[in-house]
Amino acid sequence: MDVYEQLIRKETKLSLIGLGYVGLPIALAFARKVRVIGFDINANRINLMKQGIDPSKELGPESFADTDIKFTSDKTDLKEASFHIIAVPTPINRHNLPDLNPLLSATRIVGSILKKDDYVVYESTVYPGATEDDCLPVLEELSGLKCGTDFKLGYSPERINPGDKEHTIKTITKIVSGCDEKALQEISRVYELVVEAGVFKASSIKVAEAAKIIENTQRDVNIALMNELSMIFSKMQINTYEVLEAAGTKWNFLRFYPGLVGGHCIGVDPYYLTFKAAELGHSAQVINSGRSVNDGMGKFIATEVVKQIIKAGKNVLDSRVLVMGATFKENVSDIRNSKVADVVGELRSYGIRVEVVDPYASSAELEKEYGFVLREQPGKDYDAIVMAVAHQEYLDLDEDFFKTRLSAKGILMDVKGVYRKSIKSIQYMSL
Repeated sequence: MDVYEQLIRKETKLSLIGLGYVGLPIALAFARKVRVIGFDINANRINLMKQGIDPSKELGPESFADTDIKFTSDKTDLKEASFHIIAVPTPINRHNLPDLNPLLSATRIVGSILKKDDYVVYESTVYPGATEDDCLPVLEELSGLKCGTDFKLGYSPERINPGDKEHTIKTITKIVSGCDEKALQEISRVYELVVEAGVFKASSIKVAEAAKIIENTQRDVNIALMNELSMIFSKMQINTYEVLEAAGTKWNFLRFYPGLVGGHCIGVDPYYLTFKAAELGHSAQVINSGRSVNDGMGKFIATEVVKQIIKAGKNVLDSRVLVMGATFKENVSDIRNSKVADVVGELRSYGIRVEVVDPYASSAELEKEYGFVLREQPGKDYDAIVMAVAHQEYLDLDEDFFKTRLSAKGILMDVKGVYRKSIKSIQYMSL
């Protein structure tokens, strides 16, 4: 009997390894259709999920209702499953090189419990070839089984967008791939249980891996162009957002905007592609150039603020700056690879006293990761305010909010251009 039939008859289980912002929504979606084992090595996170709490703060208690799921940090529980989905992070190290340790660790866990006729599907973002060249040998060695004849392998890249309640696993077309035709068909049937938008069957695992990684690389390069244009336009004293608004009236103009590019997707994935390209003897000039521009935006923003503080006749060493927003994007609690930390660090390098507020981020996590803490509320008499992350709570702030918190000749740096049409009487700048 096929694994799909076994799953829908609840004669076996589906496992999800890695219950972060990607894995948990997928696990809960499947748990409304089949029996699921949700596995994570972090026992504290598992205890929260057993109480119906999402540690990533993306899902509410209602998401856990009416689900058939067993949360565990005991890998022996995975033996009850026949269809394993691996959705662990794939970060980069301090040298901007791929760090496959979490992926290979998860692979070793699955390999140690893998049995005949099981399926293993990867969702983690990797460079083309990683699933078959890096992960598959580990599965075969630890299990003593052979891919294709004893078990099946597949790749179906995640497309979860943190903070996005519209584009979910149900509504986004799912790319699927398999090691052979039978694997492709069976993996497709399983994902079709939860993906209402349907699946796209890629011709190979490598094609599916490549499709995922260029999604974020394309965005990275386009945002880098906008960031570079903002640097040019700032020298011309032109507002970039006004330029984009005008250019956007053309039907085929692509709508990208400047800003800080962090997080664990756009700010990371291109490095996986450039690493593989370099391994093959190709220098990815356009991609590397985009990465350089985007990685330098924190320093650029901070430097522009310092210039304006000096122009206002103030002593930089006596200056105070408020940074609003610390997460990697709006309306999420995730601080991983947040480029706001670059802004804070650069401002501090000038001797400026920097204070940070954020309605979503954890002060303890920020202190551990970046060495600064949050204020509960903004203070007053700041020489500059940097509105770095456009959280929903900040969108309706009026000019009086900033005027009452800025000192004389104070500056508002509005990174995302949120207030460009409403600020009239204070010094204003944006990208």
